[in-house]
Amino acid sequence: MQAQERPPIQDYLPNEYGAENQNWSISQSEDKNIYVANNKGLLEFNGAKWTVYPSPNKTIIRSVKVIGNLIYTGSFREFGYWSSNNLGILNYYSLSQKLNIPFLEDEELWNIVAIDDWVLFQSLNRIYIYNISNESYSIIDSKTIIYKIFKVNESIYFQKINDGVYEIINGKAQLVSNDKILKENLLVNTFIRDNKLLFLTEDNGFYIFNNQKLEKWNIPADKELSKLRIYSSKRLKDESFLLGSISDGVLQLSSTGEIIHKLNQNTGLSNNTVLSVFEDVENNIWLGLENGINCINIKSPLSIFNDKEGKVGAVNTSILHEGILYIGTNQGLFYKKYNTENSYTFIEGTEGAVWCLNKINNELFCGHNSGTFLINKGNADLIVDVQGTWNIKTIEGNDNLLLQGNYSGLHVLENKNGNWQLRNKIQGFDISSRYFEMLSKNDVFVSHEYKGVFKITLNDEFTKAIVVEKETSVEKGLKTSLVKYQNNILYSHKTGVYKYDNLKNTFVRDSVYSKLFSKDEYSSGKLIVDEETNKVWATSLHGLSYLSPRKLSNVPKVSRISIPSNSRNDVSGYENITYLDNNNYLYGNSKGYIKIDLDKIIQKPFNIVLTQITNSKFKNQDSIVLLDKSIKGDFVYTKNNVEFSFSVPEYEKYAIPEYQYKLEGIYDNWSQLSTNSQELFENLPYGDYTFKVRAQIGDANSSNVESYNFTIGRPWYLSNSMIATYIALILLFSLIMHNIYKRYYRKQQETVLLKKQRQLELKELENKEQLTRFNNDKLRQDIDNKNRELGISTMSLIKKNEFLNSIKKELQNAKDNKNISNVIKIIDRNLNNTDDWHLFEEAFNNADKDFLKRVKSLHPELTPNDLRLCAYLRLNLSSKEIAPLLNISSRSVEVKRYRLRKKMDLEHESSLTDYILEI
Repeated sequence: MQAQERPPIQDYLPNEYGAENQNWSISQSEDKNIYVANNKGLLEFNGAKWTVYPSPNKTIIRSVKVIGNLIYTGSFREFGYWSSNNLGILNYYSLSQKLNIPFLEDEELWNIVAIDDWVLFQSLNRIYIYNISNESYSIIDSKTIIYKIFKVNESIYFQKINDGVYEIINGKAQLVSNDKILKENLLVNTFIRDNKLLFLTEDNGFYIFNNQKLEKWNIPADKELSKLRIYSSKRLKDESFLLGSISDGVLQLSSTGEIIHKLNQNTGLSNNTVLSVFEDVENNIWLGLENGINCINIKSPLSIFNDKEGKVGAVNTSILHEGILYIGTNQGLFYKKYNTENSYTFIEGTEGAVWCLNKINNELFCGHNSGTFLINKGNADLIVDVQGTWNIKTIEGNDNLLLQGNYSGLHVLENKNGNWQLRNKIQGFDISSRYFEMLSKNDVFVSHEYKGVFKITLNDEFTKAIVVEKETSVEKGLKTSLVKYQNNILYSHKTGVYKYDNLKNTFVRDSVYSKLFSKDEYSSGKLIVDEETNKVWATSLHGLSYLSPRKLSNVPKVSRISIPSNSRNDVSGYENITYLDNNNYLYGNSKGYIKIDLDKIIQKPFNIVLTQITNSKFKNQDSIVLLDKSIKGDFVYTKNNVEFSFSVPEYEKYAIPEYQYKLEGIYDNWSQLSTNSQELFENLPYGDYTFKVRAQIGDANSSNVESYNFTIGRPWYLSNSMIATYIALILLFSLIMHNIYKRYYRKQQETVLLKKQRQLELKELENKEQLTRFNNDKLRQDIDNKNRELGISTMSLIKKNEFLNSIKKELQNAKDNKNISNVIKIIDRNLNNTDDWHLFEEAFNNADKDFLKRVKSLHPELTPNDLRLCAYLRLNLSSKEIAPLLNISSRSVEVKRYRLRKKMDLEHESSLTDYILEI
């Protein structure tokens, strides 16, 4: 299988640049923008955005050449130049119309060459020589087809088909050679080599023009050249030759004719037909293809091996051993001689996934899905058939023992009589051991993504796990790893890199190692230690990073390489990198590998360019206005949507610019890094603003910060005239409100006075009411006193009558005596004394005013004795208590009560006492 390592190639297809397939010519401006002559028109690329400018006469643009700050183009019966205005837009100016050029029928301008003050436009029949200084022109005619025109040093050559090669001297064509070879072959280009003209033909390679004779330049690439038809070519700045063919891509030859690269559609080009080639100021090679545009980073520190046919697979591990490069993939183990274009050869018996390649005591071990192999050049010897060998490590102090991690745990290998073999499995630990490291002679750390980190203490014979402890100081997680670097055990997690502290017996986050990746750009925690160069590598979303010791400091240095994850084609969690030689590293991925030359990585300065500023009323509408970035913007409030476009003219495939911006006046802090090369600010409030933008590639920041000042005007309702109107309205309103408040406060004063007057009247009424309450209280007190007096009087009468009746009874029991009869009469008179009743009646009326009158009015038929009984019942006296008062028996009282009920017509079930109490 083909094992060519090629430089990075960036593809630009028609749907990406927005024009048609064919691209005839390429040039570059001083600000590093790329210009391409396309069937649809002129393409402009600033590193972030393609812009298409339609051909002025709707025909194919065949040629483009940037001269100074003007972009000259040639098309069907038309040539002229494009100039960028202050808004960043190209405008076309027709020279052919201005000069009134008398074009031939169907004439097209295929090439443009500049020398001194002249610009030469070449068609198939003519060369138009335009003088920039005096704006005059002259024409060189040809009876035969002029195939191409060439600038060699400060001379201009062209070929007339079937005629010969001419040089333009003083505006005239002078024959250089009409050799038969030049008549019969089409020239693609002309160069200078060893002060001699070197002609490149389409089909027959190179010829040297020496002493008016043509000699074949025999070079190692002749055999390959004989198979190709060359259509376009370029002498590069390193003196190598780049040849574009009709049907098999491009060929790069050294200055002595050896093949450096052969690139075609199979090795990464978009198309095999190369219509034009161009080298930009940073040595990138641009190819105008039959279908698309390619940019080849020919000087890139990266070279790519792409297993396009899938015969090798995803590279999981690699190693350079005894001049042979081995790569272990998901399909098996392959090898080839290092630094050759030889194909990779599969090592029989290694079908399946290869997990590790370790060189131990100059022996090469291969950890494989099927077990452990010992590799000797193209042979693989299975020495341990335990399923799934993740890794193999030495055991300190035991040169004849090795420790290996397998799917089923840890195993020990032993060297017996020069042969490695399985000695035993370590009992008591059966967890898959992809990551393991020896902490000491008997202590081993094992990390499992799903189960966590375990610290295992082994017995002295390495046969059994005595203690298995789960480490609680770090979290488990996917894509974590465990490595040993400079005698430190490191555990990586998305939260950082942790170092084991032997004194505290715990993992502690290390701030230096954690700089290898941040949480925001975390893609995998896989750490790769390269013991040969004393580096530890890590990957992130934005690129690769490696940590290496400093010579003058104990603090390691962290370096970064810009290779974004979406370009690396990682096998996530199985990232791997191997030192080869001379600071070259091999980074394995899912499509092959990337070879990195650290010596070629140079942080070159770069600038960011503010390419375009637009101002609009509504987002995504046609009311967009392009702005002159050299003039401070002053926008009306209704057009407060401002969009900025910016770019870095950087064309390395893996050097992807990231941008930061801030809008002082509203967003004063730098934004997060982003690959977006446009930023729209919508509905900005009025005020003064300064937009600033900068870029970053890898660790390097742009040399400049682009800025633009602008002002959003106040809305109409905050204009000066409206503010004056508001002031007048406020004054008028204040005057009106003053009068209103004046009347209001006058009314308030009157209301307050009226309220005070009413309050005084209410106070007076309250005082009167209080006086009445006092009087009523006094009356109630008097009534209470009267009631007490009535009660005392009544009880006195009752006691008196009871006493008299008891005396009367005692006297009546005595023997007859005249004097006793008199005493009894006196007692009867006192018992029936009407004065007592009158006294009681007066007291009762004082206590219960008009009760007797109310009863009499309700029941006129009642007698005085009945009223007397009602009064006693009103006092809630019982019959027994009433009897002494009436000087009758209790039974007689009941009879009186009965008669009273009859007179009052009370119902049988009604209570006489309750009725009287309710009157």
